[in-house]
Amino acid sequence: MSAPCPTAPAGRWANPCWGQPLNDAADIARIRAAVQFNSMDLLQAAHTFSGIEIALWMRSARRGGEPVWRLLGYKSASPKLAYASQLFGEAPAETEAKAKSAREAGFHAVKFGWVNYGRGSVAEDAAHIEAARAGMGPDSEVLIDAGQIFAQDVEAAAARLPALERFGVLWLEEPFLPYALGAYAALADRGRKVRMAGGEGCHSAPMALNLIDFGKVGFVQVDTGRIGGLGPAKEVADHAAAKGVTFVNHTFTSHLALSASLQPYAGLAEHRIAEYPFAPRALGRDISLNHIMPDKDGLIRVPDAPGLGITVNTAALRPYLQEVEIAVAGRVLFRSSPLPV
Repeated sequence: MSAPCPTAPAGRWANPCWGQPLNDAADIARIRAAVQFNSMDLLQAAHTFSGIEIALWMRSARRGGEPVWRLLGYKSASPKLAYASQLFGEAPAETEAKAKSAREAGFHAVKFGWVNYGRGSVAEDAAHIEAARAGMGPDSEVLIDAGQIFAQDVEAAAARLPALERFGVLWLEEPFLPYALGAYAALADRGRKVRMAGGEGCHSAPMALNLIDFGKVGFVQVDTGRIGGLGPAKEVADHAAAKGVTFVNHTFTSHLALSASLQPYAGLAEHRIAEYPFAPRALGRDISLNHIMPDKDGLIRVPDAPGLGITVNTAALRPYLQEVEIAVAGRVLFRSSPLPV
């Protein structure tokens, strides 16, 4: 076994992490630091390593027979209020129907985003917000995701604030590009009740910390599959808690991703809202044999089981598997293993 990879390896282009020990959280942190140093600012590395880092936590937790959240330092896990995350309808009537469907399914919170929001008039956007509130009723949470539509245009985003305030929207998510800290802060200063949310576009912990410290967000929403994995997400959760900012997961795909996204703040009882994949695609639904389901109060609980507590349905993945070969000038650089018959 080779020596542990250092925090800042002397040979930047060497691979310092092959054959390294994986015994505890410190080993995962050491490997992550080496990958970050070697890859510099290549975004592909952060995204790719996120999945690898989560797998390292899963392996360590399963070996110890405990859930990942306990390995991250929590003694217990708190329930979260799941919000049904979905797209706006093409027309306000469709948005209202979707909200009613979420409420009838037992959800006490809903988020609408994207589609035409921010692309038309202020009045058109307000009609959708009114429809979402009508569909959910007065005693539930409504959240809005602008999908970065305003880039850095504070005035365009601010023009939507009156409707958001009037219909009791909890937050406006990602009105701007993830690095537009000044725009976030300026809009946060102009909102009376509506708070800013953002962070899914952050591909490192420092990027999310800056959004908290300088962007004045009230909710920081981290995607464990983009920020570098569970370790960086936990770092952001700890910082958010210290700063009085609410940490929220970001997941729109599968229950496997949902469980991973809940681990970094599982034990933060006051951080009690969670994004929930309300209408996943077939693969997102079928990739796991078990699912995290809301109870009668709309609350979900991260599994108290080894690893992520989610069992992958390998049979469901079979139709998506493909044999791959990469060749340059006739030389084969990579060939995947033959698919099982």
